[in-house]
Amino acid sequence: MRASIGAELLVLRKRAATWILLGIWTLLAVFFAYVIPYALDPGEDPGGLADLLPSALAGTLAVGFPFFGGVFALMLGVFAVGSDFGWDTLKSRLTQGPGRLHVFAAKLAALGIVLVPYVLAVFVAGAVASLVIAGIEGAPADLPPAWLLVRAMAAGWLVLAAWAALGVLLGTLTRGTSLAIGVGILYALVVEGLVGALAASVGVLEPVGEVLLRADGYSLATALGASVADVGSNGPGSYSGPLGGTAQAVGLLVASVAAFAGLAALLLRRRDVV
Repeated sequence: MRASIGAELLVLRKRAATWILLGIWTLLAVFFAYVIPYALDPGEDPGGLADLLPSALAGTLAVGFPFFGGVFALMLGVFAVGSDFGWDTLKSRLTQGPGRLHVFAAKLAALGIVLVPYVLAVFVAGAVASLVIAGIEGAPADLPPAWLLVRAMAAGWLVLAAWAALGVLLGTLTRGTSLAIGVGILYALVVEGLVGALAASVGVLEPVGEVLLRADGYSLATALGASVADVGSNGPGSYSGPLGGTAQAVGLLVASVAAFAGLAALLLRRRDVV
């Protein structure tokens, strides 16, 4: 299995899409979390200048993962599986010996490893941006406690893993990339956005709203220090629906990863890969 994971990891590392998505996601995360709020009047923002200082690093960056980071992770998950159908590489790999589930498990493990730099890069870039702002403003440059940063990075990875698993499912279901990415982005923008907005006012939708990937991700973000106002003013990723507790959010995200990956594995096992 270790050799298979290494092979899948090498494939992902060689794909230009992996690094293009990483670069764009890191730049956009810092741009929307620090550059735009600082270019505007920080006094008019919900958290003011305090949100842009190093001490608020965990909560400020966590807000970007449930939607913006999730979309990039979804595309990465689609490319990890869907491109193998389009290029017929999956068919060739399966004819060389390893079983379908063996190859699929190795691919999921490699995808989980690749998501680590997607988290680390954003936190490193965000730390630099916040330290620069603190230096310009003459404000304290104290970073959050190490344990809080570890929790924030772990939460960010889990949120990205859930979206990536959805991308894997869509890539397997459509046997390609273009349609899967289109459906995934449509789901992120329309379905999650609409249901999340209605869940706050329509009681019957509240239980549904609590299991959305965006809702669970924002629940973790608020637990890490993000304010509800920041969540509600996050552009196209804004969310005003119900938020759950930390344990519930973690449990639902883990369940989502398992459900998406399990359905994709079932499809791969039962369907023809030609």
